[in-house]
Amino acid sequence: MFEDSTFDSSNRIKTKSGTWMVFTTCLCSSILVVMILIPLIYPEALPKQAMATLLVAPPPPPPPPPPPPPEVHQIVQVKPQIMNNQLTAPTKIPKDIKMVAEKEAPPSTGFGVAGMEGMGGAPGGVIGSVFGNSTPRPVVKAETPKKIAISSGVATGLLLQRVQPVYPAIAKAARVSGTVVLQATISKSGTIENLRVMSGPAMLQQSALDAVKNWRYKPYLLNGDPVEVDTTVNVIFSLGG
Repeated sequence: MFEDSTFDSSNRIKTKSGTWMVFTTCLCSSILVVMILIPLIYPEALPKQAMATLLVAPPPPPPPPPPPPPEVHQIVQVKPQIMNNQLTAPTKIPKDIKMVAEKEAPPSTGFGVAGMEGMGGAPGGVIGSVFGNSTPRPVVKAETPKKIAISSGVATGLLLQRVQPVYPAIAKAARVSGTVVLQATISKSGTIENLRVMSGPAMLQQSALDAVKNWRYKPYLLNGDPVEVDTTVNVIFSLGG
């Protein structure tokens, strides 16, 4: 025995470990197969509470709350009080709130305007007075304004007589040129009134005034009537002629 344990036994010792390993593997596999097949063959053997927890679907979510009702504006009917022929405000607010419905207007019985009978009109209102009375009505004519303003371009189109201004010698010697702007009123007859200087070189202003005050225009008509007009007149002085 000592020789077998210390030296090479040359396969003289034989054991049964391989057989036991095969037997143990088959036994464990058989037990595992049985544990798997039993729940499939006998499902009633499973715990019912666990199955109900796994198979029952969760309850649906609760429905959303309904929308709030729309607000209703209520009209409080407060009756005023009359004391000593004077209208006074109510002293207290009523507890009951009543909805006041608007009443429809009464149907019209004619084409006239109410109140026209007592104001000198004919019965039936305006239309009744037009068709029931053959007396001609006076024609109301709009009053023509006394004076209006027009542009210099419109005034130029009304010009009938133009006097050319004289170029002052001192201004020509000093090489002064430019435009003199005048403010003028054209009368109903077409003459120049209220002539005054608005702007321009000082050496040329008097010559422009002397020339423009002799200009003549065609009367400006408004609604067929001549009226006075305010306008501007531009007098140009150029050294080149």
